[in-house]
Amino acid sequence: MHVAKAPAQKRWKALRKRNRIIRDFKINKYIYIMAVPVLLYYLVIHYIPMYGAVIAFKDFSPVKGVSGSPWVGWKHFSNFYDSYYFWRLIRNTFLINVYQLLFAFPAPIIFALMLNEISRQWFKRTVQTVTYLPHFISIIVVCGMLVDFLARDGFITHVLVWFGLEQTALLSKAEYFRTIYIASDIWQHIGWGSIIYLAALSGINPELYEASKVDGAGRFKQVVHVTIPGIMPMIVILLILKIGNMMELGYEKIILLYNPNTYETADVLASFIYRRGLESGSEYSYTTAIGLFQSMINFMLLVMANYISRRLNDTSLW
Repeated sequence: MHVAKAPAQKRWKALRKRNRIIRDFKINKYIYIMAVPVLLYYLVIHYIPMYGAVIAFKDFSPVKGVSGSPWVGWKHFSNFYDSYYFWRLIRNTFLINVYQLLFAFPAPIIFALMLNEISRQWFKRTVQTVTYLPHFISIIVVCGMLVDFLARDGFITHVLVWFGLEQTALLSKAEYFRTIYIASDIWQHIGWGSIIYLAALSGINPELYEASKVDGAGRFKQVVHVTIPGIMPMIVILLILKIGNMMELGYEKIILLYNPNTYETADVLASFIYRRGLESGSEYSYTTAIGLFQSMINFMLLVMANYISRRLNDTSLW
């Protein structure tokens, strides 16, 4: 009798689940409709083109097409691993991302905490507006400003000369590239990046601050014991996403700032793929293999970071 009841119970649970989904769709149908363009975007732009990744295992020829090009297996991956550029590209990409994690990632958090402590609303709004503006400046304009300001006779160079730095074109020095890249990235995105943390701060229950005052906590202790724990889940989620992109770096800013003199510290996987895949226009399979290798490393880092976070504080993406 117990065995006979099991299939009926499973069918009943499946029916209840289906009815719950239908009821939820009827209640939130407009939200689901608004999500359709987003789903179509990811489907068309991100998922359908995944089929093209197969050319990493072929000697792709535009004339023969994807299906007509001959299979070569792991040839392009082996060529990349054995190349002179492999460790340089891995090192540069990883180090720039580590520096961003150490300096650029905490910057919006600290900035949001400082803004949250400002009581004068007019001053707070003014600071927010001023710091948001650089985010909306085109990356080409930002890089043009950096090239001019960091030239031998540039404004920033003259300021640094007053502090004892030699007068030289700073962007032509490989040892300065990472510092320039990270500092300019913080300047451009610190205000915009603080928005999500300010939103999280607004969701903290004010009664927690009142209770901490009763217990004798000052402003600093309130930040440490109330504010930071209140936004910690948001920080952890964004940290996981950041770790999941540790081997990925946008090529636009890199190729606008670097030059052959700074390749040793500035050349990253994305810029190398751009040069070999688009500028030369003939190594599609080779650069696709590099991009696939990059994505697999990011995927493994994301899974690892999510697992560690779930084990340590029960906060994770899945």
